[in-house]
Amino acid sequence: MNAVDKATQTMIQNLREKTGKSLEEWIEIARKTGIAKNRALLDHLKSDHGLTHGYANLIAIKALETAEQSTATGDDLVAAQYAGAKAELRPIYDAIISAVEKFGKDVEISPKKAYVSLRRSKQFALVQPTTATRVDVGINLKGVEQTDRLEKSGSFNAMVSHRVRVSSKNEVDKELIDWLKKGYEAA
Repeated sequence: MNAVDKATQTMIQNLREKTGKSLEEWIEIARKTGIAKNRALLDHLKSDHGLTHGYANLIAIKALETAEQSTATGDDLVAAQYAGAKAELRPIYDAIISAVEKFGKDVEISPKKAYVSLRRSKQFALVQPTTATRVDVGINLKGVEQTDRLEKSGSFNAMVSHRVRVSSKNEVDKELIDWLKKGYEAA
């Protein structure tokens, strides 16, 4: 084992002690961002998770070098999310995307296997058909108190601070769009 390999191995061994998470846990967090560029992922890990440059770089490299590259297109991924029992939920998704696209030309819509990430310079929201009767909209709204409708994310998704449960297209209203816009503006 050369000196570089030894140093990397030592960092991997110390990662849990220094950060509270193993390399595998960090790789999962990194992949969930949907960020595919090393520098952007490194910057995200440093700014959003408070990691040092060395640990952030290690995680970014490992997450990107071992990530499975999907051959499915974004349209295929969205179609699969809203297939079968969840097909009735597609108008909710379409209404959300239509509203978010009006926020600015820098909105990125990035479909994943189970949800769609909405990003600007970083993720500000996600849209996920969680059940056959409900779409969950996760939004990053740091410092915003929860309400009856805008709840803390809890165990829903660690990448967002709040969640809104949406069961019909009519619930994609001004209040929800305003929360999404606030998340977008903070990203």
